[in-house]
Amino acid sequence: MYINQQQLKEFLIDSGLISKKDFEAIEKESLKKDIPLGELLISKGHIDEDDLRRSYAYILGIPFVNLKKMKIEPDTLAVIPEPIARRHNIISYRQEGDTLEVAMLDTDDLAAIDFIKKKTRLKILPRLTDADSIKYALRLYQKSLKDELGDIISLASKNLEDLSLDDADSSNLKKVAEAIPAVRIVDALLKHAIVQNASDIHIEPHEDALIVRYRIDGVLHDAMKLTKAAATPIVARIKVLSNLRLDEKRLPQDGRFKIETDGDRVSFRVSVLPTFYGEKVVMRLLREDVSGFTLDSLGFHGTGLQRVHDATRKKTGLILVTGPTGSGKSTTLYTILDILNTPEVNISTIEDPIEYQMPRVNQTQVKPEIGFTFATGLRALVRQDPDIIMVGEIRDKETASLAVNAALTGHLVLSTLHTNSAAGAVARLVDLGVEPFLLASVLQVVVGQRLVRLLCPNKEEYKLTHKELEALDELVDLKRVLKALKEEKIVSPKTSWRSVKFYKSRQSPTCPTGFKGRRGIQEVLQVSPAIKELILSGAPTDKIEAQAKKEGMLTMLEDGVFKVVQGLTSIDEVLRVVSE
Repeated sequence: MYINQQQLKEFLIDSGLISKKDFEAIEKESLKKDIPLGELLISKGHIDEDDLRRSYAYILGIPFVNLKKMKIEPDTLAVIPEPIARRHNIISYRQEGDTLEVAMLDTDDLAAIDFIKKKTRLKILPRLTDADSIKYALRLYQKSLKDELGDIISLASKNLEDLSLDDADSSNLKKVAEAIPAVRIVDALLKHAIVQNASDIHIEPHEDALIVRYRIDGVLHDAMKLTKAAATPIVARIKVLSNLRLDEKRLPQDGRFKIETDGDRVSFRVSVLPTFYGEKVVMRLLREDVSGFTLDSLGFHGTGLQRVHDATRKKTGLILVTGPTGSGKSTTLYTILDILNTPEVNISTIEDPIEYQMPRVNQTQVKPEIGFTFATGLRALVRQDPDIIMVGEIRDKETASLAVNAALTGHLVLSTLHTNSAAGAVARLVDLGVEPFLLASVLQVVVGQRLVRLLCPNKEEYKLTHKELEALDELVDLKRVLKALKEEKIVSPKTSWRSVKFYKSRQSPTCPTGFKGRRGIQEVLQVSPAIKELILSGAPTDKIEAQAKKEGMLTMLEDGVFKVVQGLTSIDEVLRVVSE
């Protein structure tokens, strides 16, 4: 929103929100650092976001509305789908004829206004509101999960009274699974998980209850507590959706299903595991649309970004992404594939499972139960005239050998490994039986990766004390990090660590945890002639890493500190993730 600074100054000073002296100091800093005035006023703690919005509304002559004092009709609220309302912070609260009044945090979000105008064919009147109003209105879409499902769960429990769980056969279970209560419970669980951008749903049986938890931004949160009687219909319904055996309760089962909601296609990878109190279900959410990602948006930058791009321009060789489960390895590989995916090349993959579907890419799912493993699939793929091969994971000697041989015989091979660091990939492949001289010939680049949560905009700014800087310097080489920050012009050439600003989370009504979203922290090891010599000589992991650092590699911890200085995350978050 364009605001005349003189008008803003007069209004804020006249209303007593800030002194003239403080405003003029902020104004000078805004001009010097080329930072928006409003952003500085908030970050310095002189006013909060809602005070600024009310000021903007007054100056611009846009009505300011408090939704908490209004009765919003359900039909009017439903004009804008909940995911759109949540994503763009926009609420439809009043409709008269062909005119729709919408409350927004940013009336300059023209894309959202245009989308709603096209969808509804109504005349849209934007109004400014505050964060508490938006949060209140979003709650109106749906009550808390427990309240919303209370009657349904009660009904489901009654339906189970006539069913003995000990002698339940598949026909009885199928009836329970297809009954309206079970369908509505599971639909609501899935819908809430998608809206909250969860990556996993955990449904866990206990002695006297069924606990549902969501993993959001890498951290598990309790979503609700259900009665124990709800376990059977919920698990049965999920088994039906996943095409699993209803009467099998003694062995683990794996399945998959797909739903489409509000234009988003989401696949659910399902794992059912017998436990002491019943069957535990974990569902991984996989959003099928991977387009729009770039290496920059995933967190790559500077020398590391250039090294990955250099490796993708090679016609042969091996590119590896390493890290634990849930560290974004697959997303990074698919993003690299998206860069490589042109009409001139033939790309084939062998995966378990196929997490994202990509156009013009020949994707194959392994089926170990019939003998179709990574190794057998990879052996067949090399006879399909591929230019680029992606192997979901190198997990055994045969797959490792075939992947290296494919890279030796004129293919560019991409894959993942479960190691703690980029340098650790060398030792892991040698342990799997790959000869060092072959590995040195084909390995191009190894990416080590973790995901850190991103700070919300209302983050808190601070500086480290001398003692805190010394403690941090024991964990990371601060000189190398500062050098990288200066090279990429994140800080000025004369900056010292004592003047560098750090950030930590601050909770707010619209951001209860202080974090929202995630981004990668990476270390990118390029196999240089010196590192090839170390591989050939059987050097340990720490020597390979030390040489990579000499050649400019930032470790994951160092890259994490780099992103803290950028204001993306906090030191505590980086240490939490890298130490896991």
